[in-house]
Amino acid sequence: MIQVLAASWPLLLGVMFLMVGNGVQGTLLGIRGGIEGFSTFQMSLVMSAYFLGFLFGSRMTPIMIRRVGHVRVFAALGSLISAVLVLYPVLVQWQSWILLRVLIGFSFSGVYITAESWLNNSATNETRGQSLSLYMMMQMIGIVTAQGLMNVASPSGFTLFVIPSVLVSLAFTPILLSIAPAPVFETTKPLSFRDLYRISPLGCIGVFLLGGVFSALFGMASVWGTQQGLSVREISTFVGTIYVGGMLFQYPIGWASDRMDRRRLIVGSTAVGAVVAVTAAFLALPFVALLGVALIVGGISNPLYSLLIAYTNDYLDKEDMPAASAGLIFINGLGAILGPVITGWIMSKMGPGGFFLFIGVLMALMSAYAIWRMTRRPSTPVSDTGAFAAVIPSASALAVDAVFEAAVEEAEEISEDASEADRAAHDADRTADRAKDHVDP
Repeated sequence: MIQVLAASWPLLLGVMFLMVGNGVQGTLLGIRGGIEGFSTFQMSLVMSAYFLGFLFGSRMTPIMIRRVGHVRVFAALGSLISAVLVLYPVLVQWQSWILLRVLIGFSFSGVYITAESWLNNSATNETRGQSLSLYMMMQMIGIVTAQGLMNVASPSGFTLFVIPSVLVSLAFTPILLSIAPAPVFETTKPLSFRDLYRISPLGCIGVFLLGGVFSALFGMASVWGTQQGLSVREISTFVGTIYVGGMLFQYPIGWASDRMDRRRLIVGSTAVGAVVAVTAAFLALPFVALLGVALIVGGISNPLYSLLIAYTNDYLDKEDMPAASAGLIFINGLGAILGPVITGWIMSKMGPGGFFLFIGVLMALMSAYAIWRMTRRPSTPVSDTGAFAAVIPSASALAVDAVFEAAVEEAEEISEDASEADRAAHDADRTADRAKDHVDP
């Protein structure tokens, strides 16, 4: 791990700064929109625009990289992000913010894809899994850190927009000055959505619904907090708790995923999330209890993304996994575009409780659909399932594929070692038996 960190620290540090910038602007806009008097539905359109740009960027970035190269794409998109961050308080109209959010979503998508292909290229087969795990960890640390920065200045001023702009600008310095060569960007063999749905209906429907959950959680949480009358400190703590829950729940859900029918785990976790979210929608909970809701709902949502991809991979040949990952990410993006818009509409009709109601309904639908799918297809034996790997929704198809490939290889090595140990134990028993027969009268 130390060797991996020493080799890739410029990229990892840059990614952390980028995520701080992205985390600040996501929370800040929800609060600042309330200060400026934007309606809940107007803010939902603003928040949805990021995911539209992100989805478009995921399709266009590979084309841009092949035309002009990684370095130029990386530098150009980084400059655009930095500029957009300081334009928010200058162009204070919700229509302008929609355009800026599309641009910044497009740019962050391109930056992530470029950074992940760079990191994947610089790692060896032995270190790729560790490199990408560190990358995911730095992203989560950056977003959680961003919530702390929300309290250093007033959201009604200019400072909180300048800080992430500076951090994003600084993020590119260690990356662009590092000596790592630019990687060759490879295209993935396409897999049609019809074939992907035929292979894994639950994977497709699940990631679509989960896209709505994610975008509602991470796009509308600050809008909900403003409508709820929470302070800036309380809103930032609430958003940070969502991400902390995601980090804490990854391991136990991943551990259970490798030891039971994954559909049962999907049913159970989403059912718990639905009950908690719907309860929060209709009860006036104290702030401490709301933090518990954020911890549970965020803790379930994040590992579910990895779980659904792992479940889909159980029905794929290894060479089809990259194309399937790209397809699932695109489907997730479609759900993410709709999430904030529908959440904003519900909140405008029934108040802040609509935020949790939308999340609870989506989780209940996922649980119900998983139960129905269990009646349509027999379960895969646990011994035949692939490995679980922690990934985040902002990861590109390249990173998702590399993480799961490393996890599969590690699982295969463990299985081979176990088989060799079993054979050695068996040989030792046979030797002991022969020796006993030799000495017995």
